[in-house]
Amino acid sequence: MLTPLDIQNKEFKRGVRGYKETEVDSFLDEIMMDYENIYKENIELKDKIALLNDQLKHYNKIEETLQNTLVVAQTTAEEVKINARKNAELIIKEAEENAKRIIEDAKAEALKTHEDYEILKKDMLVFKTRFKTLLQSQLESLNDHYRDLGIEGDKE
Repeated sequence: MLTPLDIQNKEFKRGVRGYKETEVDSFLDEIMMDYENIYKENIELKDKIALLNDQLKHYNKIEETLQNTLVVAQTTAEEVKINARKNAELIIKEAEENAKRIIEDAKAEALKTHEDYEILKKDMLVFKTRFKTLLQSQLESLNDHYRDLGIEGDKE
């Protein structure tokens, strides 16, 4: 392949009418073939460059999409973590409130049961006292009745 230096250094022999026509024609043919090859190669390289640029744009878009997807995924993951933490805290808070309510209800029930017991105990003592009084009164009445009949009964 010819270089610009080859073309610059090329010397033609002088003929009668100047340069030898055959040498000039031969050299021009050589230049033309080399130039044609370079021209074709240049077109092919430009096509390759265009294709590679298109592929590069495509890969850059894919990279950008992947980066955006990664950012969205990270953001979503962070939101999921935050929501999970909030839900866990809410569940714990509700559980603690339910536990407090259950304990308070149990304490209130125990207090009510104790109060009911004390009331029943008092009522039983009142009943016992009244029943004893009734029995004593009935016994005295029977004793009086037997005494009036002249029958002496057990004396207490």
